[in-house]
Parts: sequence; structure tokens; C-alpha cells
Amino acid sequence: MKLAQFIDKIFDIFLPKKTSKSLRQFFKYLVCGGAATVSDMSVLFVLNYLLGINHLIAAGFGFGVGVATNYSLNKVLVFKSNGKVKKEFPLFVLIGLGGLAWTEFILWMLVDKFDLNVMLAKMVAVVLVLNWNFFMRKRFVFPAESNIENLEKSLQ
Repeated sequence: MKLAQFIDKIFDIFLPKKTSKSLRQFFKYLVCGGAATVSDMSVLFVLNYLLGINHLIAAGFGFGVGVATNYSLNKVLVFKSNGKVKKEFPLFVLIGLGGLAWTEFILWMLVDKFDLNVMLAKMVAVVLVLNWNFFMRKRFVFPAESNIENLEKSLQ
């Protein structure tokens, strides 16, 4: 069984059958994003807490690991890829860089200005940046999925 089919079967167990395709997709995005966030935050933790690297620099490295994880999982489990990695991945990263800019700003504000713990500030940033990443990627990186949904809605 393929990973995508396995994940779909798990979602069938936990979500009612009437759950819309878009909502199911968003929940899958959350799962993939969760895995990417764990990898991102692990790198941040190791670099900042264990190796003493500045939190803003460490967050940039964590971002790199997280975006690679996120793209790989989203391409397989969440969105319908057009198979053009040379087009998709740069857009995916560009949108991620927008999310990174928001994350860095939030970290700077919460850690440097309000003296909040780095990991707690990162969790706040993750929650705030999540919607930006999902909707921008759905619209611009994997637009075929959106076009299919619009066509399905117009036929109903």
C-alpha cells in the first residue's frame, strides 16, 4: 500500500465521511506541517541550545530542513503535483521564505523585545504562519488542485 493511501485510510477512521475534500486536505497539510515543524524545531533546538548558535541563524537552518521535509510530504500526501519539480519547488520555497520572514519577525519581537522563551516564541510563530503557507501554496504552487475543486463545485 502506498503511503498516500495509508494516510487516506487513517483519515477515513478519524474524520466523518461527509468531511469536505478541502477540509480533509487542510488536515493532511497539518500532519505534514507537523512533521516539518518537528524537523525545523529540532534543528533550531540543537543549533541554538546545544551548539550556542544565535536563535535567528539557527531558525534559518531549521527552516531549510523544514521546507525540504514539507515539500516532499505535501507533494505526495496533500496536493496534486503537476510533476514539474523545477517549477513547483522554487515557488514552494519562495512562499516558505515569506513565512520565514514572518517567523523571524515574530521571533525577534517575542524573544528580543518581550524576552519570551525561544521555543515558545517559535510555537506562536508556527501557528500564525500556518495559514499563510497553506493558502499561498494551494493557490500558486499546486493550482491544479484548486482548479479541479472549482470545476467540481461548478458541476454540482
